[in-house]
Amino acid sequence: MGSANGFYTGEELNLETKWLIDPKLLFVGPKIGEGAHAKVYEGKYKNQNVAIKIVHKGETPEEIAKREARFGREVAMLSRVQHKNLVKFIGACKEPVMVIVTELLLGGTLRKYLVNMRPRCLDTAVAIRFALDIARGMECLHSHGIIHRDLKPENLLLTADHKTVKLADFGLAREESLTEMMTAETGTYRWMAPELYSTVTLRHGEKKHYNHKVDAYSFAIVLWELIHNKLPFEGMSNLQAAYAAAFKNVRPSADDLPQDLAVIVTSCWKEDPNARPNFTQIIQMLLHYLSAVSPPEPAIPPRIFTSENHVLPPESPGTSSLMAKCDDSGETPKTPMENQPRGFFFCFNQCY
Repeated sequence: MGSANGFYTGEELNLETKWLIDPKLLFVGPKIGEGAHAKVYEGKYKNQNVAIKIVHKGETPEEIAKREARFGREVAMLSRVQHKNLVKFIGACKEPVMVIVTELLLGGTLRKYLVNMRPRCLDTAVAIRFALDIARGMECLHSHGIIHRDLKPENLLLTADHKTVKLADFGLAREESLTEMMTAETGTYRWMAPELYSTVTLRHGEKKHYNHKVDAYSFAIVLWELIHNKLPFEGMSNLQAAYAAAFKNVRPSADDLPQDLAVIVTSCWKEDPNARPNFTQIIQMLLHYLSAVSPPEPAIPPRIFTSENHVLPPESPGTSSLMAKCDDSGETPKTPMENQPRGFFFCFNQCY
């Protein structure tokens, strides 16, 4: 479903038959998340528990066209990319509204999981295994020409047993303008690579050229957070953290990390993007470190630890970002559907 040059265009709105969801079989339950352009609900489809993302259509013709294009790109990539550390795509439909259905992960976001643990930290081996899950998911995305651009704990989901991490909401294949990418105080800045918001991008609407190494930087900040269970750049506002990272080359302290682990973290957040490792290299470094700090596990088929993905060339431009962000505040107005007790499901067709 991609174009000849490996990117996705806004006109690609046709869904393959095998991915078409029958709205009559879709039941919508309580809301579990909300972003700028969509709401996410727990639901059921063909007797399986699922997550249902309902995309806002927009008001003006321009808004409608833009969101249809977003929807088309997201479905194109979700249907193409499948990996055990990426949320599983089940299907989508465009009528009566734009809907994307994925597997339901009940472990919540990595952000919630870490906050609930404070002031305790993850066991080092557990933190590294979580990091490996994230790195393997990212390696898969990069092998398909997809750059995440918004890797952070809010966009990482845990399975119900809290043993596996999966990337979610990675489907938007576009280079966004400054007004779309740089909304004030979103929290994204703390994890965002400095080259994404250099002085060049501060001109309204101008796009910045960058490559897949922006994700290695974000991964380093996430890895630092997994180990310390502290907010990176603590004591700074989001904008202060962005300024310090971009213009003063400030990073969270790695002084208290074991040497081998410090090498991984600091190499990933280097100022020069081309000096950062790719995710195949990151996985190998993490595996080497894990073998040193954790006793060998029972024999597992080698294919689990063998990378079968390819790495993007350094010049590959950005092709994706996240849309939906969970709203943990609970302050959003409730619709009648959202006021129902948990476990009460509406037939999708009755609502639309």
